Amino acid sequence: MKTIYFDNNATTKLAEEVFAEMQPYFCQLYGNPSSMHTFGGQVGNKIHQARQQVAKLLSCDSSEIIFTSGGTESDNAAIKGTLAAVPNKHKIITTRVEHPAVLTVCREMENYGYTVVELPVDKKGRLDMEQLESEIDDNTALITIMYANNETGAIFPIGKIAELAAEKGVIFHTDAVQAVGKIELDLRESNIDLLSLSGHKLHGPKGIGVLYVKKGTRISPFISGGHQELNRRAGTENVPGIIGLGKACEMAAENIKQENEKVKKLRDKLETALLKKCPDTMLNGNRENRLPNTTNISFEYIEGEAILLMLDKFGICASSGSACTSGSLEPSHVLRAMGVPFTAAHGSIRFSLSRYNTEEEVDYTIEKMPPIVKKLRELSPFVTK
Repeated sequence: MKTIYFDNNATTKLAEEVFAEMQPYFCQLYGNPSSMHTFGGQVGNKIHQARQQVAKLLSCDSSEIIFTSGGTESDNAAIKGTLAAVPNKHKIITTRVEHPAVLTVCREMENYGYTVVELPVDKKGRLDMEQLESEIDDNTALITIMYANNETGAIFPIGKIAELAAEKGVIFHTDAVQAVGKIELDLRESNIDLLSLSGHKLHGPKGIGVLYVKKGTRISPFISGGHQELNRRAGTENVPGIIGLGKACEMAAENIKQENEKVKKLRDKLETALLKKCPDTMLNGNRENRLPNTTNISFEYIEGEAILLMLDKFGICASSGSACTSGSLEPSHVLRAMGVPFTAAHGSIRFSLSRYNTEEEVDYTIEKMPPIVKKLRELSPFVTK
């Protein structure tokens, strides 16, 4: 049975071109990039090239790219590194819909005397900019707000938020793990101080990410030891991962137009059909301003986990929320923050597409989904018989 993969916000297929680029650096070109000999030096040159490839995608300087183990480390480093560098301020501003890699760290900092403000969102997942501005004061050390939501795809007004933070003299970090490679970014023309990304969200390898640190931004080193990554993250580099990420970023830059045309068209076809063919459904999030690959639909009166299990029998992969909270029986914290009714939040399914999906796969899912919903509702105690 063929696998139809609509869970690309959880992780993506490693592009074959990326795999080919990485292969020589496992068994053939295995030198340490910090070594003085030519064998290691050629590896160091390849890392330099990868840093430039990432910088080109983000439209920034390569010296502003710090390689990490992934999005979670980048988020942790941005938050903890900023707070360590600004010890006289003890307030963090974030939102209720952040990824656990941000929310968990912020909440942990409350144990160390920090005040954490989690801003609410409206029913479309939008932020109130006036409320954000009113919360910024002289004690604010950091504002950390995601670029795009991993569950609904809703895009935040990051440019305006970064500008506001700069005006107030506050460091601004954005978790852009879901945005990079799907929408164009130009950090050279932005007030963003810190930005996180992850390789496996854009057809690169797992275990590699980036923390962008704008020149002049105050942030303490987050792993001490050697001189690697401009003395900010010590340790021998993950050479194959870095090289793979560089290639993935190069390919992402080439495919952004396809992402916003082909992938968006497939997403819209799937979404429109499911909302029409399945009664008592609702779209979660901001239809007008979201990632081109993501749709989050609630199927009322049934459990999302049951839908996923039945989809899996047909080889269809989707998600009921963030992969990092997939073991929880609680409804999505994102949908709860948006005020989605309990009966709908429990039955929410996220479909996230990629450039590797086809129209045939979308048609197949449109065919299989309505009977699944109908069958589950017939078994549901919440539906009036």
